[in-house]
Amino acid sequence: MPRSPHLARTRPAGLALVAAASVALLAGCTPDAAEPTGTAAATTSPSDSATAAPEPTESAEPPVPFEIACDALLTADQLYAYNPNVGADPGYEPDGDDIATLVDEDAGTACGYLNQTSGEVIEVGVATPTTAAGEERRNQAALSSKPVPTYGTPPDVEGYFTQAGGTGEAQVFHGPYWIVIQSPALFEPGDAAQLVASVIANLPAA
Repeated sequence: MPRSPHLARTRPAGLALVAAASVALLAGCTPDAAEPTGTAAATTSPSDSATAAPEPTESAEPPVPFEIACDALLTADQLYAYNPNVGADPGYEPDGDDIATLVDEDAGTACGYLNQTSGEVIEVGVATPTTAAGEERRNQAALSSKPVPTYGTPPDVEGYFTQAGGTGEAQVFHGPYWIVIQSPALFEPGDAAQLVASVIANLPAA
């Protein structure tokens, strides 16, 4: 049977309507356009990225300088009573480690006394270190030396002695004072006892 010309013309139109409906249906299933996401790098304000400046720390407490004339630290009479051959050493320069610490770090005074016969030098130093430094010196002396009760009665006088490398060293803590006596002439604690007593007697009352 011959096809109707009318049907032949209307079929494409029907297909077009179906296609249009399909497009509309698909359009309805498409998700809404995505809103901008927060993937972009956030802008950082200068104050956020700046490193906070460290708070200023308290400076170390400075030591109080201690000055005394060498002929007042040990008088001529005291030196003569100790040994008639010992007198002031005009060319003295601090040599011992603890003596150097006493002078350089604790602002103390060091004096040298020379045995005219043997050439041995007796170094005597006194300082008034800060509380923290004084505690450190005392702890170090306790660890490296032996206590000597004959130098005085603790806690008023706290004494130590050590002998190493041919050199003896007495350390005494009396009030604010740190006293160091060092010499090859000191072999045992008793060798420094008279000098310790003389130095303590000559120091200003604390």
